[in-house]
Parts: sequence; structure tokens; C-alpha cells
Amino acid sequence: MSTPVLVSDNGSVRTVTLNKPERLNAFDAAGFRALTEALDDAAADSMVAVVVIEGAGKAFSSGVDLRALSEPGADTADFGHAFAPLIVALVEFPKPLVAAVHGAAVGIGLTMLLFCDVVYVADDARLRAPFTSLGTAPEAASSWMLPKVVGTQRASELLLTARWLSGKEAAEIGIAVAAVPADQLHPRAMEAASQIAGNVRPAVLAAKKLLRQGWSEEARAAVQREDDAARELIRELGSFAQKFTTT
Repeated sequence: MSTPVLVSDNGSVRTVTLNKPERLNAFDAAGFRALTEALDDAAADSMVAVVVIEGAGKAFSSGVDLRALSEPGADTADFGHAFAPLIVALVEFPKPLVAAVHGAAVGIGLTMLLFCDVVYVADDARLRAPFTSLGTAPEAASSWMLPKVVGTQRASELLLTARWLSGKEAAEIGIAVAAVPADQLHPRAMEAASQIAGNVRPAVLAAKKLLRQGWSEEARAAVQREDDAARELIRELGSFAQKFTTT
């Protein structure tokens, strides 16, 4: 079993690496908790100025580990209990977050990017918000965050169709600041992080706070709406499945 998250420091830049490459960095409950802990530790560490999030292996993150979730005896409630604090940690993170995205970024692998301040993607990355295809509601405040980042029309198209988009398109519509060749992704993200870390830290923190003013309350409210919608869908789809199998 690999450690779900690896942490390394280069001066005042901390790199947090999602480290479950054999599952394309899919999240189980332990993975959610490990990333939450890494973010909380970085927020509290006065030596850390910037955090870079990236994925080990062939992908950034393929989202929730559906195989683990469907295993006999899987504690689905535990997934939810572990997921909620991660969203709070992302919403409240006070320092700049830089993301370097390669391969697949699906579900939470995509929605967490909306909380990052600077996102770089590989040209050949593939991103997807798959919720409608899975029969569930949007998650992680994406029903509010995605329209804010890319506009209502684009957000509606991405969430309703659940289609894939390329790294280049992600940059074109504003999910990422730039799409770069895969071999330049990590250096580009680290260069940006180093530039940020080299600026006056109180001013950087103030700028982030001003840029994100009001987002915390709106994101939390969106998460509550999404949770309510997900529970209602479970009831509706469960009732539909039962009716279908008895006719």
C-alpha cells in the first residue's frame, strides 16, 4: 500500500503529491483524510508560502475510487465523512495553491482545481465532471464554482453533458491559466510557485483573501445544496430501480 499523499519542501514551496498511481490517484476515505491533513499542516506551517498539488504516475486524479466504494462492506458514510473536511480545507486554505495537472482529472480531480489559485495543465490532459453520467449531483461546490470560473453556459454544458475536455480547452475556458507540454508542466508550476513565494508574504496573503472574498460562504452553501440534491437522487433512483426490477 502506497502512502496516499507525499509531501516535500523546496525552500518555502511545499509540493503535495497525490500518491496512488496504481489507481490513477483515485481517492478513498484515507486519501481524502491524507490530503486534508497535508493542507492543514501547510496552512499552519509558517515556513510554507505556497503549495503545489500534483499527481504521481500517469494521472492527476481519476476522482473517487469507485471500486473501493463498491467493495462488499465498504463504508459509504465514511467516504462522506472524510470528503467534507477536505472541501472545508480547500475553501479555507489561506495560502496560494498551484496545481500541475497531467493525465486524467476527473470528478474531485477536476473540482478541486476550482479552489486553486493558479492551475497549469498538460496539453494532453483530459478533464471531466462525470456526475450526471453517474446518476449523482455535482460535488465540491462545483455547481457554484464552475459557473463563476468559466461562465454559466460553459459550466452548464460541462456538467450536463459530462463530456471530456482537453488540457488546451481547459486553459481556453479559464479552468487553467495555461496548457503546456507535459514535460514542461512541473517546471512551469514550480517556477510560478517560486515567483509567488519570492514576493512579500503578507501582501500575497492579502491579495488571495481579497480575490476570494465571499467565496467561502457561497461555496459552503453550494455544498449543502449539492448534498441535499445527492440524497434526493439516491431516493429517487432507488425507488426507480426497485420499480423497474419488479415490473
